[in-house]
Amino acid sequence: MKIAITGKGGVGKTTLAASLAHTFVELGYSVIAVDADPDSNLAATLGYPHPETIIPLVEMKDLIEERTGAKTGSLGALFKLNPSVDDLPEKLWKVHNGIKLMAMGTVKKGGSGCVCPESILLRVLIQHLLLDRNEVIILDMEAGIEHLGRGTAKAVDLLLIVVEPGKRSVETAYRIKELAGHLGLKKIGVIGNKVRNEEEKNFLKENLGDFTLLGFIPYSLRIVDGYQRDLVPWLASDELYQEVKKIAIELKKNWGG
Repeated sequence: MKIAITGKGGVGKTTLAASLAHTFVELGYSVIAVDADPDSNLAATLGYPHPETIIPLVEMKDLIEERTGAKTGSLGALFKLNPSVDDLPEKLWKVHNGIKLMAMGTVKKGGSGCVCPESILLRVLIQHLLLDRNEVIILDMEAGIEHLGRGTAKAVDLLLIVVEPGKRSVETAYRIKELAGHLGLKKIGVIGNKVRNEEEKNFLKENLGDFTLLGFIPYSLRIVDGYQRDLVPWLASDELYQEVKKIAIELKKNWGG
């Protein structure tokens, strides 16, 4: 199945993306984890050694020029709009603990409508992963979901929005839902994260009535402490591990392609 994970900054979407990737590998699936967030923290959260050495696709100037026929940042230049990418996943991913990680990065200029060589290569590669690959694909995205075009959005089995108990996080979820609707993406679910008690769980239920709530992950200081000790989240918190495993099984059963 193909899952795009998004949400307001700091809600824990990268923690969830990493934990889901690990859980699907544990369940016997081939998994590609795609870091499409500008903060690029997925490698570290997955426990990759020396994550700072992993270069995002949008910074690979020679590769971008080779595939598109234009240098990075070439606004207005002529370049291929459908570059060849079929061979790139195996060349670009880094494997650790059975998870194939691909760091995409984000085009930081020109806005979400930027038409430049790096943005074209990025979008075509994501389209290839969603439409042509037979693995579990997990995309860790920012709230803007600008990496998903109208065609590729239809290949996503589920847009998973991570929400913490708070008004701003809930408002972001509704903005994301609106953006997704413009792309024709209707399959949307929500995971409540950093939930401390029943009151906060009820807050999310009451304020997210238009969404399908797929689970609640409890707040845990052990996860914070685990990051300080370079522990991956599922080893830092058994509560998180058990809840994410339950969510993964539910996703594959009811939301798989």
